[in-house]
Amino acid sequence: MNDVGWIDAVLVAARPRAMGALLRYFRDLDTAEEAFQEACLRALKAWPQNGPPRDAAAWLIFVGRNAAMDGVRRRNREVALPDEAALSDLDDAESPLAERLDGQHYRDDILRLLFVCCHPDLPATQQIALALRIVCGLSVRQIARAFLVSEAAMEQRITRAKARIAAAGVPFETPGPAERAERLGVVAAMVYLVFNEGYSAPSEEARGRATLAEEGIWLGRLLLRVFPNEPEVMGLAALMLLQQARAPARFDAAGALVLLEDQDRHLWNGPRIAEGLALIDKAMRHRRPGPYQVQAAIAALHARATRAEETDWTQIDLLYANLERLQPSPVVTLNRAVAVGKVRGPAAALAMIEPLAGRLSGYFYFHGVRGALLRQLDRLGEARTAFDRAIALAGTAAEAAHIRQHLDHLDRETA
Repeated sequence: MNDVGWIDAVLVAARPRAMGALLRYFRDLDTAEEAFQEACLRALKAWPQNGPPRDAAAWLIFVGRNAAMDGVRRRNREVALPDEAALSDLDDAESPLAERLDGQHYRDDILRLLFVCCHPDLPATQQIALALRIVCGLSVRQIARAFLVSEAAMEQRITRAKARIAAAGVPFETPGPAERAERLGVVAAMVYLVFNEGYSAPSEEARGRATLAEEGIWLGRLLLRVFPNEPEVMGLAALMLLQQARAPARFDAAGALVLLEDQDRHLWNGPRIAEGLALIDKAMRHRRPGPYQVQAAIAALHARATRAEETDWTQIDLLYANLERLQPSPVVTLNRAVAVGKVRGPAAALAMIEPLAGRLSGYFYFHGVRGALLRQLDRLGEARTAFDRAIALAGTAAEAAHIRQHLDHLDRETA
C-alpha cells in the first residue's frame, strides 16, 4: 500500500473518535471539523516520514485542538504554538490522552457526535447528510451525488443543519444511563435511515446511492464497537448486513425488480451473510429481543434457506407477530400477511390486510400484495383493480414494471 493509501485508511478509522473529542472541546461543529481537517493536513506531511503514531486518534485530537487554539491566539495577537517539528513529537502528550480516550470519554464522545447529527430539530434528510459529512467524512460532492442533487444544494442543506444545531443549544455534558439509552435508540434509527436511503434506491439509482448503504453498515459497525454488548445494536448491524447481502440479486439485467423468492441465491454475498448470522445468533442469546433483532431474525431465516421452497414461513409468521407487539404498525401487519399467505393460504392473508385499507390506501405495496392475493383466489376483476391502483402509486420504473407483469399474467388468464 502506498503512503497516501494507508494514511487515508488510518484517518477514516480515527475520525469518529477524534471528531467526537474535538466537538466536546469546542462545542461547535464547524470548529471541530476545521480542527480535524488541519490535523489531517499535518498528518499527511508528518506521517510519511515518521510513520503512524501509536494512537492516531490521540495524535489528531492533540494536533487539531492545538491548531484551533493557535488560530484563536493569532486572532487575539497572542503567542503562537511551537513549530511543526515540536507538534509532531507527541511522545509525552499522546500516551495520557490515549488513555483518557479509552476511558470515560470515548463512548460518550462518539455517542454525542452521532446524537448531534440526528438532533430531533433536524428533518431526516438533514440528519443523514450531516452524519455522512461529520461522522463518515464524505465530501459534499459525494453526498450530493448520492442524493442526486447539486453540490450547492447539498452544501446549503448541511449548512442549515449546522445552524439549527447551533441555535438549539445542544447540551455537551456527559449523558447519564437513562439519557444514553434514549440517545442510542435515536442514533440507531438514524443509522438505519442512512442504510435504507441506499438499499431502497430503485435500480436506476442504485449504483449512485450504494455508498449510502455501505456507510450505514459502517456506522452500524461503529456503534457496535462502542456498545459491543448491546443486543439491539448487534441486531441492527446483522439486519443491514443480511439485507445488503441480497443486493446483487435484487434487480435483473434490465433493471426490473426481482422478488425475494425469485432471486438467484448464488449471487448473495456469502461472507456478509455469515457475519450477519453470527451477530444475530449472539444477540438472541441475550434474551432481550427488540425490533432490530426480530427483523434480523426474519432476514436470517431467508438467508439460511438455500432455496425459496425451504423458507420457514411458519417461524417468520411468529416473528412478525412478535414484531407487531414490539413495534405495531400497519406495514408490519402487511408484511406478516405475506407469511400468513404462505402458511394458511391467501384467504387468511386477505382477511388480515382488508382492515388496513384506510390507513394504507396510498401505499404502493398494499395494493400490490392485495392484488396478488386476489389473483390467487381467482377474483381476477378485483385483482386488476388493485393492480391498477398499485401501478398508479408506483414510485419507480422498476415498481411499475413489476405490477405490469402481474397485469400481463391477468390478461393471459382472462383470455
